[in-house]
Parts: sequence; structure tokens; C-alpha cells
Amino acid sequence: MPLNVREAAKYITLIELDEQSKMNAMSRQMLGEIADLWETLDADPRCRAIVITGTGERAFCAGADIGGDLSASEDMAAMINRALLKTHAISKPVIAAVNGVCAGGGVELLLSTDIRIAAQHARIGLPEVRYSIYPFGGAVVKLFKQIGYTHAMDLILTGRLIEAQEAETIGLYTRVLPKEKVFDDALSTAALIAANSPPAVQAVKKQIAQILAHDASEWETQEQELGDKVRASDAFLEGVAAFREKRVPNYG
Repeated sequence: MPLNVREAAKYITLIELDEQSKMNAMSRQMLGEIADLWETLDADPRCRAIVITGTGERAFCAGADIGGDLSASEDMAAMINRALLKTHAISKPVIAAVNGVCAGGGVELLLSTDIRIAAQHARIGLPEVRYSIYPFGGAVVKLFKQIGYTHAMDLILTGRLIEAQEAETIGLYTRVLPKEKVFDDALSTAALIAANSPPAVQAVKKQIAQILAHDASEWETQEQELGDKVRASDAFLEGVAAFREKRVPNYG
């Protein structure tokens, strides 16, 4: 199974992305499981806080599994929206333990979390435009609200990956720690949250999450239209081929 889910401590649920051979990239199956899991945990009174991480030390999540079946469809778009909490809001706080590279769709998953503790080697970025891919999962509508316009545009338009310390400086990570301390710090943070009043915590989280989800929903139709134009271009074919062949794209 691409996800490991267990109770890490009282009232704390741990989610592990488990596709180490693909740097925990998200397949269609994993996206579907994540989408359903958010709804299950949100309704579960035994869950007061969630910690999400990747297995191994190489990657939190390297993005979408482009080598898998991620064909465009309304059902796929809806699944992505639910899995990455783009247009959906849950009331349970989510803490990310970023144990390695976080790229593309992995960043969009990260943007759905509330507190982010990262390892010192955890590079992060949105390389989609390098490969003529539109970041459908929420980065375009969420990132600039979370870290500011110029920092967001720098990451989205250049496609570069940045070091953990820079990501902390611009507010993308909450804090950066030695790799051996990241998971324990995430659990300690979750425990602090779980000890607080569940109705109060969940009301605050739900309100803020709904504001972000509402904003994303307002632009969803236009975003899908813009993304579809990118997907229909010759550049898209070249970009995806270059990604799969591990070469530099040639856009003429």
C-alpha cells in the first residue's frame, strides 16, 4: 500500500507516504487514498492532530508520479482537489515532517498542512514550468498567500529548488532542524495541539482552511481552462518526454 496510517500517540494520527523507489511520488492510487483519508480522519473524534511525512530520508514527496496513470479528466481533477485539500477544508490540524526533497505536487500537498518542520537537507521547489506542466494542485492560488507575491513568483516561474534554510526564511517551512530531530519535533507539536480544546482548535482550523479553499474554488474553472491549454500544447509533449528521459527540454 502506498500509505501507512497508524496512531502515533494518543489523539495523533501518523500518515506516511510509502513509495521510496519513486521518492514517495503520488500515484493515482495514493491520491485516492489520501483524498478518502482526510475525510475519514476529519470525522474521527479520536484524531485531534495529524502528522504527515515520507518514508526514508531522500524525499517527503517528489510530486506526481508522471510515469503512472494521471490522465486528464474531471474525476482526476476532483481527486487531486480532495487529496491536496485545494478546494476542500478539514478541521484537523496537519503537521508536516519534511524528511527530504519536496517538489511539485509534494509542495502542493505541503501547502495543505499547517505547521512544517523540515530537515536541513530538505530541498523544496516547483519545477513544473520547466517541463511545461501546469501546477493544478493549488500552488498558483495558495503559495503567494502563504509566503508573499515575489517569493511565490520566484519559485513558480524559475522552477528552481531551494535549500531548507531559504525556505524557512521566506516562511515556507516553520522551522528547520537536524534530520534526526524532525519527526520527534513534529510529534511534540502535534501533542501540544491535541492537548488543547478540540472544539476551539478545530473551529479555528476549519475557518482558516475554508477561506483558502473558497478562494481556490472561485478560480477553479479558469485554472482548469488555463491548465488544459498548457496540456494541449506541443511544449507539453516535449516537457513530459524530457522529464521521462531525464534530459533538458528543448522548446526551440
